[in-house]
Parts: sequence; structure tokens; C-alpha cells
Amino acid sequence: MTDDVHAHGARSRAGGSAEPGGADEIEDARALEVELRGAAAAPAAGAPAAGATDAPADLPVDVPVLRQLEAILMIADQPQSLVALAAAVSAPVPVVRQAVDRLVADFDGVDGTVRRGFELREVGGGWRFYVRAELDAVVEQFVEAERPARLSQAALETLAVVAYKQPITRSQIAAIRAVNVDGVVRTLVARGLIEESFTDSETGAINYVTSELLLQQLGINSLDELPLISPLLEDGADGFGQTGRIPDGRV
Repeated sequence: MTDDVHAHGARSRAGGSAEPGGADEIEDARALEVELRGAAAAPAAGAPAAGATDAPADLPVDVPVLRQLEAILMIADQPQSLVALAAAVSAPVPVVRQAVDRLVADFDGVDGTVRRGFELREVGGGWRFYVRAELDAVVEQFVEAERPARLSQAALETLAVVAYKQPITRSQIAAIRAVNVDGVVRTLVARGLIEESFTDSETGAINYVTSELLLQQLGINSLDELPLISPLLEDGADGFGQTGRIPDGRV
């Protein structure tokens, strides 16, 4: 740049006007001003752009995804599918799948990390944090005093009937329990544990099934994971056999 300034000065002295402010001198001054402004605006060769920083070469590209997924799952009140998580963090599903697997391994202490008191579990078609089974008693004792009103014995029995016999109508539930169940069914629907599935075209009776919320509360993926009920009965041929057997033979 110094050489350019000297060159402009030399041209002015050699061929420019002798009077200050002459046409040649003004032209040279304007040309020099343009060069100076251009030099100030352009970064030096090889210099990084303003605000640019180099990320560590050994930083895995999925670290931000891991942290984002961890934060989302921490506040999620229901299981999140891989597709939903991928959309939330703007990442491909395979990348999210790999990140979730790494989180599971991290919380399980697979790679030498501390085994956490919670686990990331796939339930109901999605992923959510759950307390580890061996710590259920501790957590139950802690929340016992603040736990909302429990389901009554009648509600629990009705819920069990729906779970093992669904789809099922109120009259069928009442036949099994030998009591009126209208109020109990309304309570279970209000709590989101069972829901209307379809209406019988001939009788107009509403058939009920369990909801996804029940699967989440039980910590299972499907009803196939429900325990066998026959061993709990004095005679496995009785009990729920009044209205037929469910397809998978649990009863």
C-alpha cells in the first residue's frame, strides 16, 4: 500500500498539474481513496472472516443433538417418537436414533459413566425418562403424601376388565363385575385411561378400549406385556371366560 501511495505521488509530481487542486491531482486523490477503502474492507489473505471460529477437530457432530434431545426429553410429559424428535432438533432420523442410543448407554453407565437413577426407555411408540425399577419404592414413598386421589377398588377392577377384554361395552363389564359400572366408566374416561373405540351398529352400545396413557403409566409398549391373569385365579377356566377369550391367550 505504501508503494501505491508513493506511485500516486510520483505520478502527480511527474505529469500532474503544478497547482494544488489541479485536475490530475484530484483524479489521483480519488483513485487513492478508492484503493484505501477497498483495502480496509477486504480481509487480509488467509485471515479468518470476522466472527468465525474453528470448532475442535475431535468434537463429534452429534454432540449438539445429544444435548438438545436430552433437554426435550427432560420436559416431555409423554413418549416422543424418533420422527417427532428429529423434527424438533432439525436432524435426520438416523442421526437422532444414534443419539438416543448414546443417551441410553450414557444413563445406563455402559461406557464407564455413572448409572443414573432414571433411564431412557422406549414405551408406547416413543422415548421418555422413567425411574429405574429398583428405585420405585423410594420414589413412591416420596410422592405418597402428594399423590392425587387414587383409583377406587371398583375403578381398578373395571380398568382390569377393559384391559384384558377390550373392546368391551359397559353392559359386558357390568355382567363380569355383577354391578353397575356407569359411574366408574365415566371416571376412567375422564382420567384418560380408557376411551371410546366404536359404536356397535346393531345395539348402539359403545365399545371401550384402554388408551396410550395407560400404557405410559404402566411403563409398557403394548398390551401383550400385561401379565397373565389365569395363574391368579383359583380356576383359570373361570373369571373372564364369561365373554370369550382374548386372541393372545392371556386368559
